[in-house]
Amino acid sequence: MTRIGFAFNMKPTATAVDASSTAPPNASCAADLTATTGSLSPAVESSAGGVAEFSIDDEFAEWDSIETIDAVADALAPLGEVIRLDATDDFPRRLLDARPDIVFNMAEGRRGPNRESHVPAILEFMGIPYSGSDPFTLSLCLDKARTKETLSYYGIPTAPFARITSLSQLDPFARRSFPAFVKPAHEGSSKGITERSICATYEDLREQVAHLLERYRQPALVESFLPGEEFTCAIMGNGDDLTVLPIIGMRFEELPPGAPPIFGFEAKWVWDTREHPLSLYECPARIDAGLRETLEHVAFRAYSVLGCRDWARVDLRLDERGVPNVVEVNPLPGIAPNPDDHSCFPMAARAAGIGYDELMQRTLLLAAARCGVELPSAPSYGRLARRTPPHGMPLRDFGTT
Repeated sequence: MTRIGFAFNMKPTATAVDASSTAPPNASCAADLTATTGSLSPAVESSAGGVAEFSIDDEFAEWDSIETIDAVADALAPLGEVIRLDATDDFPRRLLDARPDIVFNMAEGRRGPNRESHVPAILEFMGIPYSGSDPFTLSLCLDKARTKETLSYYGIPTAPFARITSLSQLDPFARRSFPAFVKPAHEGSSKGITERSICATYEDLREQVAHLLERYRQPALVESFLPGEEFTCAIMGNGDDLTVLPIIGMRFEELPPGAPPIFGFEAKWVWDTREHPLSLYECPARIDAGLRETLEHVAFRAYSVLGCRDWARVDLRLDERGVPNVVEVNPLPGIAPNPDDHSCFPMAARAAGIGYDELMQRTLLLAAARCGVELPSAPSYGRLARRTPPHGMPLRDFGTT
């Protein structure tokens, strides 16, 4: 029987929430929370009429809950013997003991700006095939500034930006137009992206950049704010054989009154809970065929030039001219199994008629085919119905130079 290693990072069994805060905990790990964290509740309005910023420890926001880990292990079980490998400090020794034929990797890493590449790098060193992108792509995509530099080189639209390591670098922004958007350069799962990320003035920008530099101990990314609609594209495949699953559109009008139109930490983890769900997602997005093809093509190009493999999620937002700009590329997409958690990749798969177990199996099958690993007990799945537009479509066709 094929030995399938399964690499992950598991959330602690309780989320550290400021006891003085009325914010609900991370919805994706609700099953792991202890009673001491309080009950889930809707958003709280501030006295100024906006939405209050909650004090939540987001340290483990990128890691997966035991519910997700169990669901993935169960989904992979028909393909072989699943060996769980929590990516703790003794991961290399346990990997050697496990001797897997292939590894399904969803480990986000423990520390540092290259943390998502650590498990794949160990697997490559040991000659063990694995699912997903390689160490370089994972490190590149986690560094938002380097990602944007690469996209810009290839003519793929992304908002103008600056990488900031000290407040003195903000001086030129005093003479620039606002609003601006600011976030940590090396984080995922919307960590550090809150309603304060939209900065209406230079003073707001300095305050938020100072906060991020102090809190996250890494560069901040300052971008021109994109005022248009936001979408996410789930992509599967390798080389030119890629499929874009049904596009998800973000419904910012469903956010609490006074909330800014961004899909930040509050929208993703705080306000939208199982007990108080928000209708933030539209899948498939109700857009015309021209915009859909353009979004798919931009997502396809970003996936390809960044070297993504097997699967990834590409987030896009329209600028003032309606041109899709790449916001972020996530080669380790969130895959919470419960539909009530609104995890985008499984949501797009369901809209394409693909259940959760099939999604996990298809991903491993893509990796196995790419690596030449046989999975004797694998089911036979046909091609996915939705494919990308021709990859030769010139970028100037949708307004770029």
